Amino acid sequence: MKKVFLVFCGLAVLAGCASDKKIVPDQPLTEIYDEAYTAFNKKDYDKAAEKFALAETQHPTSPYAADALIMAAYSHYMDDDFAGALMVTDRFMRFHPGHMDVPYVLYLRGMCYYRQVSDVRREPGMSVYALNQFQQLVERFPDSEYAKNAKNKIIILKNYIAGKIMYAARNDMAVQNWPSAITRFQSIVTDAQETVMTPEALFRLTECYTAIGLPEQSVGYADMLRKNFPDNEWTKKL
Repeated sequence: MKKVFLVFCGLAVLAGCASDKKIVPDQPLTEIYDEAYTAFNKKDYDKAAEKFALAETQHPTSPYAADALIMAAYSHYMDDDFAGALMVTDRFMRFHPGHMDVPYVLYLRGMCYYRQVSDVRREPGMSVYALNQFQQLVERFPDSEYAKNAKNKIIILKNYIAGKIMYAARNDMAVQNWPSAITRFQSIVTDAQETVMTPEALFRLTECYTAIGLPEQSVGYADMLRKNFPDNEWTKKL
């Protein structure tokens, strides 16, 4: 009897715990959307993101589910919650890979990383992620309304990344670490030749090869600099 009594006591406790949990019924989609847009228009982006996400989770088969995710991501973005925006866009890309708004979502993802790009002397990290998203957008959707802006961002990011490499290469030269400096400068010439860093990279390569006693390579990079950038300030320093 004692064991039976204990079992009943345990069931009573569990029942009591279960009754404390509120079961939230699904709200009508229109009602959630009204609350979400009201919060968004009041610039309460945190609440707006929560409500838009709720619209998608409670009504995942609705034709507006994808739009709800986009608005949730954009609300997070407007709240400077880039991690939250990226998580929501991950969900969007997983469940709606063929949606007509994929170009915008790629652009939004790129902007989440782009706005976190910091000082050129630090690790590029976010700039590389941003570049990847914008390049995907341009390659997959070249005629998208967001492609032109993405192309401009790509140029800025490539210059930023090349600037970071240039900064490290100059430091290599300062301590006479010529192999590392040469590798870094050559990567700019090869992978970022359209950036403003290329003329200096060519000039620095002439200096590096002169320093290690390889005049033929030095002359080759000097000729390349004169041919491609005849009026550049770095050409005038040869």
